[in-house]
Amino acid sequence: MQYTNQYVSPLGNILLAADEDGLTGLWFEGQKYYGNSHKIYNENHPDSDSQDGNISVFTKTKEWLNIYFSGREPDFCPPLHMTGTPFQIAVWKILQKIPYGETTTYGEIAREIAAQKGISRMSAQAVGGAVGHNKISIMVPCHRVVGSSGSLTGYAGGIDRKVKLLTLEKADMSAYFVPREGTAL
Repeated sequence: MQYTNQYVSPLGNILLAADEDGLTGLWFEGQKYYGNSHKIYNENHPDSDSQDGNISVFTKTKEWLNIYFSGREPDFCPPLHMTGTPFQIAVWKILQKIPYGETTTYGEIAREIAAQKGISRMSAQAVGGAVGHNKISIMVPCHRVVGSSGSLTGYAGGIDRKVKLLTLEKADMSAYFVPREGTAL
C-alpha cells in the first residue's frame, strides 16, 4: 500500500509518498516527474492505490525537513525505499554520499559507476537521466550535482530551487552559473 502526505516548505509544497518499508517519494509540487510513479490518493477516487496517511515515516521525514530548512544538516535519515532500475539505484546511492554543502558532477558520478561495473567509461548523460528521475528529492540530494563547466543544470525541481537549496547548505556558489537555455530550466 502506498501512502501520501504533504509538507509545506519555504520553497513550496512537497508531496511525500511512502510504503511499509520507507519513504518512496519526495517531490516539490509541480516538479518534473511529480509523483509520476504513484497513484496519488484522492478521496474522490476510492480505487486509488494510495491512501492519505500520517504514518511514522512521515513524522520522521517532516522532522528531517524542519531541521534541513532551518539551515542545519540533519544527523539522521528516515527509512528510504528507493524503487527504480538497478542503474538508477546505483546512481542514487552515490548521490546519498555527496556531503552536505558540497557538489559533484555528472562526469564524476559516471566515472564512479564505470569503476563499480569494471568498465572503462560510462555516459554522463545516462547518469543525468538517472539523477533527473530521482524520486526522493533533497534527501537523495540530486540538487548537489552540477555540470562539469559549473552549470547549475538538471534539477527537476527547477533551477531556482536548486540555487536556494545549495545556498541554504552554504555551498560555495562562486564557480557556478545558471545556464541561459536548456531543457532543465
